[in-house]
Amino acid sequence: MGRPKRKIDPSDSKKLTPFLGPLQAIQNLLTKYGNKGVVIGGIAASLLGTPRFTADLDAVFLVSFEDLPSFLSEAMKEGIEPRIQDPIGFARKSRVLLLRHTTSNIDIDISLGILPFEIEMVHRSTPVVLGSLQLQIPTPEDLIIMKAVAHRPKDLDDIEAIAASHPELDKQRIRNWVEQFGEALELTNLWTMVSERL
Repeated sequence: MGRPKRKIDPSDSKKLTPFLGPLQAIQNLLTKYGNKGVVIGGIAASLLGTPRFTADLDAVFLVSFEDLPSFLSEAMKEGIEPRIQDPIGFARKSRVLLLRHTTSNIDIDISLGILPFEIEMVHRSTPVVLGSLQLQIPTPEDLIIMKAVAHRPKDLDDIEAIAASHPELDKQRIRNWVEQFGEALELTNLWTMVSERL
């Protein structure tokens, strides 16, 4: 995580203005947990590719099941509250905490990272400056890999936009992980689907 900070174009920053409050809350939470996490989803795709509409926030945190009660308590201090009855029970089954930033009413999904790739992604993450805010986001390669796993039409569009903005991608890293995930998901054509967008 010792990579240089990148500054985001002010015009792109304006498009994300509604998210600055919840993003600050997420980054405050990340700071409390030693930056062991990254902002992903539409926000990261907008920062690394082409700014696009997104309705919520997604992040990955390296938090154990045992730490969930204290993590949730710290999140609530940042104005991030559960949006379902039993968030910890749900997170133990799904590895996702369903939360909401109370001031902005923006939903936040926090995935609990335990896979080797997720741990690598966090350790390789890079800080970006968005206005007065500094955020941890994945490298372009790692966000493409995450988008490949989801492989919905909008994810494939995001992959294309990220690749267009980052011509020097480490395509071998992307291929290695996408092929592994493709095998695990029994999607033998996943790499072919992704490589067409790079």
